[in-house]
Amino acid sequence: MIDVQEKPRMVERAYLVRVRLREEAEAEAEDLLQELRELVTTLGIGIVGETVITVREWQARLLMGSGKADDVLEALEETEADCVVFDNDLTPAQQRNWEAYTKRTTIDRQEVILDIFGARAQTREAKLQVELARMEYNLPRLKKAWSHLGRQSGGGGGGGAAQKGEGEQQIELDRRMVRSKITALKRELTDVRATRATQRKERARVPLPHAAIVGYTNAGKSSLLHALTGSDIYVADKLFATLDTTTRRIDLPNGRPLLMTDTVGFVRNLPHRLVEAFKATLEEAILADFLLHVLDVTAPQVEAFHETTLKVLEELGADHKRILTVFNKIDLPGAEAARPALQRAHPDAVFISTHTGEGLDRLKDRMADQLADQVSHLRLQLPHARGDLVALLHAQGKVNHCDYGDEGVEIDATVPKRLEEQLTEWVVS
Repeated sequence: MIDVQEKPRMVERAYLVRVRLREEAEAEAEDLLQELRELVTTLGIGIVGETVITVREWQARLLMGSGKADDVLEALEETEADCVVFDNDLTPAQQRNWEAYTKRTTIDRQEVILDIFGARAQTREAKLQVELARMEYNLPRLKKAWSHLGRQSGGGGGGGAAQKGEGEQQIELDRRMVRSKITALKRELTDVRATRATQRKERARVPLPHAAIVGYTNAGKSSLLHALTGSDIYVADKLFATLDTTTRRIDLPNGRPLLMTDTVGFVRNLPHRLVEAFKATLEEAILADFLLHVLDVTAPQVEAFHETTLKVLEELGADHKRILTVFNKIDLPGAEAARPALQRAHPDAVFISTHTGEGLDRLKDRMADQLADQVSHLRLQLPHARGDLVALLHAQGKVNHCDYGDEGVEIDATVPKRLEEQLTEWVVS
């Protein structure tokens, strides 16, 4: 079986192309090309040139007409690019056509993101998800890998019927093997997810409120989790710095403990198969009590990023959740100029810097407000024999004051409302 992850050769000099229809705004096309530039740079590939091609309608063979394709080829030769990267999704036939036309490696946005995901995955589940997405992407492209094997035909003993050549036979064999591998990966993923579901049930036995951090990749989600919890999670100024969910506990100002989970970042035009493949990491957003939507205040396309995240949340069925919008990086140049307009557009948002800590206390207060309807402030007089209840209060609430006297334990605590009935007989007015 061939290795469907293998590139034809290593590439070092990429030329980027975005093909847009005339009705697509030129500024949007430029923004998407800028995003592709960041994605390709994340892979460590140098960029030697780029262009936006405008067409009246899509052309089946090369997306564009032959004249514009000639212009791209000329640019590839002038820049000595060894790879052309399309921001558009290419069909397997279009990818083969461009490689034959340019004699250069041709990849599209989907393949770039797959490569990044493959480099970032850490847990077994994330690696399985990446491998599955890559297999599904490459299955219809196997023909390209065997294009060096010619077709043969002959009529000997076959009544004149065309016989399958060596390459065609190998393609069919590989396709069967890849389909079998896809089936095995899906089965293994089901087992891994079942294990994670069991772990979630164990966590639910001591139910704590839960918030999920969502947002555009590189907005500072992992940095926020690190700043709030002091955890030693991986933080880097890279797209898709981490693909694995990380959950940590924080104590809010109202005494309520809160579990916070970082999730994979979004990008515009995220390939649908990757949305599906990474639902396991994003489903934390579906299960959370509320969401922290983190945005980079200095990003020129911040409103587009905002809409991208909301759209993906809608696809996941999490758009009904309470969302606390958080604008990060207010310490960076340009933040002060961008802030007034964003405050008008998002009056309930919180502005912070995970780098300097500015705004984090206010954010914690706002997070506590999200759970205000789920907690109660109680004064209790517990018998000495009910040490189990004292332990319960420490584990699932916040004990503000605790005094051990002759007649029992006097406690002032903030507790989840679901514990009120269990504690009613010990409440003192």
